[in-house]
Amino acid sequence: MVSLLIDCSEIISPTMTPFKLNQKLRRITFFLLLLTVSLLLVLGLSIPSLAATPLHYTQLTFAPLPEVQVPPYERYQLDNGLVIYLMEDRELPLVSGTAIIRTGQRWEPPAKIGVADLVGQVMRMGGTLSHSAAELNRLLEQKAASVEAGIGVSSGSVRFNALSDDLDEVFSLFAEVLREPSFASEQLELAKLGERGSIARRNDDPEKIASREFRKLIYGERSPYARTLDYNTLDKINREDLVSFYQEAISPNQIILGIIGDFEPSQVRKLIQTKLGDWHSKPTLNSPLPPVQQVTPNGVFLVDQPQLTQSYVQIGHLGSQLNIPEFAALGVLNEVMNGFGGRLFNQVRSRQGLAYSVYGVWSPQFDYPGLFIMGGQTRSSATVPFIQSLKQEMMKIRSIPIQPRELAFAKDSFLNSYVFNFQDPAQTLSRLMRYEYFHYPLDFLTRYRQGVENTTVSQVQLAANKYLKPERLVTLVVGNSKDIQPTLSSLDGASSIQRIDISTMPPSKHDSG
Repeated sequence: MVSLLIDCSEIISPTMTPFKLNQKLRRITFFLLLLTVSLLLVLGLSIPSLAATPLHYTQLTFAPLPEVQVPPYERYQLDNGLVIYLMEDRELPLVSGTAIIRTGQRWEPPAKIGVADLVGQVMRMGGTLSHSAAELNRLLEQKAASVEAGIGVSSGSVRFNALSDDLDEVFSLFAEVLREPSFASEQLELAKLGERGSIARRNDDPEKIASREFRKLIYGERSPYARTLDYNTLDKINREDLVSFYQEAISPNQIILGIIGDFEPSQVRKLIQTKLGDWHSKPTLNSPLPPVQQVTPNGVFLVDQPQLTQSYVQIGHLGSQLNIPEFAALGVLNEVMNGFGGRLFNQVRSRQGLAYSVYGVWSPQFDYPGLFIMGGQTRSSATVPFIQSLKQEMMKIRSIPIQPRELAFAKDSFLNSYVFNFQDPAQTLSRLMRYEYFHYPLDFLTRYRQGVENTTVSQVQLAANKYLKPERLVTLVVGNSKDIQPTLSSLDGASSIQRIDISTMPPSKHDSG
């Protein structure tokens, strides 16, 4: 090694012959390689932990899940009935707010299907009595802020986002949209044009066809939980319909307002009082919720789509609300059936190879019955075996208790994901507001977790027997009937296959303009 060092330190002479130069370069290269190996050996001996055998995943240990922490918040009510939630979050210089409005598409007149959705759209895009749509857009863009509105099936909302320094100005615009929408006629026509485009494209996606038509089979095509807008109904909606719906539905005593972010509570309380405190409330209508029942008792239904090379399947029946005693057991049942570690994925997809995607979901709603749905996508030739396999898994979970390891896995899956519902204070505030809106106890968020932790094998089976109803199963297939072999008529109980026509009536000449 000493000789190599001495040799490498020598100056290469310009007069050196090519042979000697090549020999000298070889010796230098060998020395550098030897030096590198020596250094690696020294480093390897000095940090033996790098060479340690990694632990098997079963040997890994983790800290217990953190408890769900509800950040401090303030709840109070204005004299006009408006409920306020304030929650500070100083992490970023931002403030956001949401007004949940006790309204929804389920309360729109049957002859005016679509009016609630249009009210939600045009409340924002139509401008206010003080600012036109263009002025409102410009003012919000200058502040890098937003105000949005919408009305869904069971509630409406108006939301804002702003920098903390711009809160006063943006909240004023938010209050205008909430209290003084102008419902500009030209913006209504623009919104209706967008709806016409949606109607024209509604049959482009077979998965959306399956979801839409399945809901019609369960709830009924006239139910507000399943009905769809058509051209003729849309054409009959005018500005006066929007104004009438707004005036009847939106009042401060029908609103829960939540604000979260970087603000001074005293400043925000004053701002709310100034902008919304003088808003007069109206008598509460207390309209009863639309009745819900399963209108199709059972059967097999087909939406024939000859262009498809695979089938989109949904099987299920009417479900329940979230506030039933077995809500936690059904949450665990969801985990046993669904997801990458669930029975349907392991059996139907992985072992039997019958599906590209598969799911089985108990989907309750807050104040009306939701759905129990199994389904997925499969090749046309595997449609019948896929449906049979889904039904077999449903029968199995009713008749045979789940294994303790399945229970443990399902609980861990649920609880490990549940904590992420509260990683952002805004998520927690939203849940608190939703629980009040639907008259749930505010501690329901902790009840759910505790219920899952305490769920037993027998409770899961009892819930499965009580709420999974094989005799009420409705089966819907969106696919190419010619390629579905064996045919759907080979299914048990499929004495006749009922075909569903999804064609859309074309718009009238007046409507097409």
